[in-house]
Amino acid sequence: MSNDDGMTKSESRNASAGLRHLNIRISFVIRHSCVVIASAFHSCAYHVGWLWTRLLFGCIAQIHVVGRENANCSGGFLLAANHISHFDPFLISLVVQRKIDWMTMAEFFRPRGLGFLLRAIDAFPAERDRADRKTIRTAIDRLKNGRVVGLFPEGGIRDGVRSVLEGAPLRPGAATLAHIAGVPILPCVILGSDRLYSAKQWLPLRRTRIWIAFGTPISHFPELQRSEARERIGSQLAAAFNNLYAELRRELQLTPDDLPHSPRERMKHCRASSRRGDLAVTGISNRRGWHANLENALRRFASGTVDSLLCASINFLHRRHRLNGSSREQMERYVVMCEALSPHQYYSAPNVIARNGESDSEPTVDGIRDSRMATLSWRSPIQTAFAANNVACVELFRTDARKWERTPTVFLLHALMSTSPTGHHRWAESFNELGWNACFVHLPYHFSRVPAGYWNGELAITPDLIRNAEALRQGVVELRQLMNALREHGCREFGVLATSYGGWIGALLATVEPDLRFVALMAPIVNVDHAIWQSPAARRIRHELIRANIEPSLVARHFQLSSPLHCVPRCDPARVLFVTGEFDSIAPAEQIAAIQRKWHGSELLRVRQGHFGHRMMRETITRLKARGDF
Repeated sequence: MSNDDGMTKSESRNASAGLRHLNIRISFVIRHSCVVIASAFHSCAYHVGWLWTRLLFGCIAQIHVVGRENANCSGGFLLAANHISHFDPFLISLVVQRKIDWMTMAEFFRPRGLGFLLRAIDAFPAERDRADRKTIRTAIDRLKNGRVVGLFPEGGIRDGVRSVLEGAPLRPGAATLAHIAGVPILPCVILGSDRLYSAKQWLPLRRTRIWIAFGTPISHFPELQRSEARERIGSQLAAAFNNLYAELRRELQLTPDDLPHSPRERMKHCRASSRRGDLAVTGISNRRGWHANLENALRRFASGTVDSLLCASINFLHRRHRLNGSSREQMERYVVMCEALSPHQYYSAPNVIARNGESDSEPTVDGIRDSRMATLSWRSPIQTAFAANNVACVELFRTDARKWERTPTVFLLHALMSTSPTGHHRWAESFNELGWNACFVHLPYHFSRVPAGYWNGELAITPDLIRNAEALRQGVVELRQLMNALREHGCREFGVLATSYGGWIGALLATVEPDLRFVALMAPIVNVDHAIWQSPAARRIRHELIRANIEPSLVARHFQLSSPLHCVPRCDPARVLFVTGEFDSIAPAEQIAAIQRKWHGSELLRVRQGHFGHRMMRETITRLKARGDF
């Protein structure tokens, strides 16, 4: 018999079976493809994270490894380490050639963003206070599949008598996992990473020493009963920790400061903790204190990562700018010429005369359009070898297109290599609402002034120190010209809101201009000596200066004109607000605090970020409003 389509029952059954087989194959292919894609994603995420970690800690840490060959064994194994800081898993992963799946506290997975990043690198959550069957199954499955699982059998950060290094007991979880999964345990001891809680250790060229030692893998003793095997593994693991610790102390002659200390001891009750009531110290709430320390460590790590990546980018660009054999002689001639000048003379506009006998290098506000935003441009009085940089440019945001005169004006000075003016434009509009005109200034070699073939701001800071100094001079002189032009229209009060490189120019402006209602300098470059010879953003600059035999003493002869720390303000210091990032390695907080003390009467505001971040602007505006500057 046949159906309506002319097929017999046998043919219909065969067709149905064929479709089922086809569906099964398609389902298998889809599942297999998803597994392959997921595996590739996790592998890529791990390697990207490893590279970022390498860039970060490669700048601030010097890692010494003992017994590295023990960590390069094949097959699955459990890596068990002592735990003295939140940086331990990152540092250990750097020196082990294989990918490590870290068993991580479940608290870290609760923020969605952080949880996604941790899962992307194959970390998995574990509850600290109870055994989680899902966590145990995950760890055993990965170990049996030949992967490396990392954990800290102490159950948290420990130091002193609470540490396994001082004889404290281990939790039995590591021994249980190793025996059930049938894999060895690799003991690991790490020392020195707890010193990274101190902000000083993140300064450039400090290279904090860290020691990591791997012992001989411990068998899982398959021939013994479970309880006996767990006890044997636990005792051998504890002995291995003690032996590695003693070996490191004996062979490397470690000092008491090299040995583990608690995070709060290393941070020395930092200001951030004080603002939170110093809960960890007073003992009001150990749990809340732990979370405060954790948040502080994560902020420091994130800030250090961003700062290090951007410093690496700047140093990479500096490779395009090399000094020549006559660089030292040129520098010496320039310094000799400048030594006879006062700051007022150095930052005065030269009188540039055009063919018609009139000044050809002054901004004019007359005749600007009736729109609230107008662009002012004029020939810079400081001429350089790049035509694009020789035209000064300012975007003027007025409170009212017709009634803006006799209104106070704030100058917005951006950072080095700022990516976009959009944020400054939004702040300019906010200042308009507060009754202030706002000027977004295109600093030398930035935005409209970038020569063809170069990145935004690339030429502002390079190993060519003469060009650097002339760019600073150019920025200050043009601002003074703009202030004079606005004074002619009745503007008598001015403010400065400046960031990083712009803060450097703003600080120099304050040394020659008394007519400033406020000067807010966010993460400014204030100590040129530190900026050249210690900053992580100037490694390539130092290399070129040393190669050209330009010594620090020669550069220091220009500091009275270019280094705010070596100058005195002409405006009232009480009008100056210095803002520093607590985790800043480019313009460190101690450098900002030093100039704040020298400029007696100025104010210092600390913000919990690195050199690069968005929190600083918001908190600075809030503080200026509270001071009554607006």
